[in-house]
Amino acid sequence: MLLGMEAAGAAGGVVEAAISYTGDVSDPMRQKYSLDYYLKLADELVKAGTHILCIKDMAGLLKPEPSKLLVGALRDRFPDVPIHVHTHDTAGAGVAAMLACAEAGADVVDVAVDSMAGMTSQPSMGAIVACAKGTKLDTGIALEKVFDYSEYWEVARGLYAPFDCTATMKSGNADVYENEIPGGQYTNLHFQAHSMGLGNKFKEVKKAYTEANKLLGDLIKVTPSSKIVGDLAQFMVQNNLTRAEVEERADELSFPLSVVEFLQGFIGIPHGGFPEPFRSKVLKSLPRIEGRPGASLPPMDFKALEEGLRASHGDEITPEDVMSAAMYPKVFQEFKDFTANFGPVDCLSTRLFLDGPKIAEEFEVELERGKILHIKALALGDLNKAGQREVFFELNGQLRSVLVKDTVAMKEMKFHPKAQKSIKGQVGAPMPGKVLEVKVEVGAKVEKGQPLCVLSAMKMETVVNSPVTGTVKAVHVTTDASLEGDDLILEIEE
Repeated sequence: MLLGMEAAGAAGGVVEAAISYTGDVSDPMRQKYSLDYYLKLADELVKAGTHILCIKDMAGLLKPEPSKLLVGALRDRFPDVPIHVHTHDTAGAGVAAMLACAEAGADVVDVAVDSMAGMTSQPSMGAIVACAKGTKLDTGIALEKVFDYSEYWEVARGLYAPFDCTATMKSGNADVYENEIPGGQYTNLHFQAHSMGLGNKFKEVKKAYTEANKLLGDLIKVTPSSKIVGDLAQFMVQNNLTRAEVEERADELSFPLSVVEFLQGFIGIPHGGFPEPFRSKVLKSLPRIEGRPGASLPPMDFKALEEGLRASHGDEITPEDVMSAAMYPKVFQEFKDFTANFGPVDCLSTRLFLDGPKIAEEFEVELERGKILHIKALALGDLNKAGQREVFFELNGQLRSVLVKDTVAMKEMKFHPKAQKSIKGQVGAPMPGKVLEVKVEVGAKVEKGQPLCVLSAMKMETVVNSPVTGTVKAVHVTTDASLEGDDLILEIEE
């Protein structure tokens, strides 16, 4: 972090360092993240040269009283440093909390335009502007302008309706003060739970999130640590595990990869250290990183990476592509595979890209200036044995057709045997997902706890470990196979 701050400052940029807020500074029973903890952290950031001090309240946990305590203490300690507060409105108290922050000395508070505000977004801009009007905190912004701005985004929001949080989430919820799920994760977690068949168990997922956080040592939950807690919570609900059962069986369970890598030290050492003996039981003999992970990483050769990308994808590689491939190699490769398969989809309108055309709908696609395709969707054929449908359309007046996989229908057509839990050698999928890698073959000798295969579901990877020592009798999956929870992966003979 210091390296980034120094580089940004040296380049003439404005450095804004953030304190991630969790817990409750007004609660004497919550002392791990006390007011003193935040003040010491702020001292370090100001000494490091930050120009602006940010409080990142990623879960919307700041209530009016803690807001006054925290912002007031920071303002007294640093009278000349601008203070910026970022929050979410999951519980519905965001407007009150941000007004309290402003009263205590905050210079900037984050809001969202009315049509995009509330719930896991930011507090309403219009509400704060109206509440501050005529007071010493008056923003000087005309409400009529806020209304016009809001109307524009209300229309734009409609284009993204399939991805809107209101598709699964209907209201804010004050239980965030207990589970501390970040606003940016709350809706993702809700959608992820629905996708994994846990939509009707989201209440249990939220409770498990609280328990998972305790299992991992009460973390500051912000990307990527929040995802680790969420992965463990869904794993617990999917497998009907309590906190006590997870602790007791930690040496034999197939935990999500993110949890294992966290305990190995891949994202650093959390405040207060790792939870023991839980960490040792999960890791067993796996390697551990002590200290800052970046300190032991080999140097990144950006020139060699760029040359490799150009060799694989052609000369139209941008500096942004190189950075993407360096930070997210899998995601970047998937993106390049997608664009190689489907072409320049950025030419499509938002609605067409997200929803697809309706039957008999005509539309135009401008590939480049002067090169326009006229397309009309005509009909969908019946499902064939390969799970495909023939899609009929007109392209510049000519009848065309193409075979397209119907992924939903293919899922319904598929049948896979279930693992019998009474037979210890039958290894089932701990949660729905896609098989990324099968690590063993029939006849292989395996030890208890040895990795057998890797599953992936909604950005969550899980390494499935052997529950027993024995010989692999049968393998029932292949790479890229889609599995439901408890689908039989392989059989081991003790």
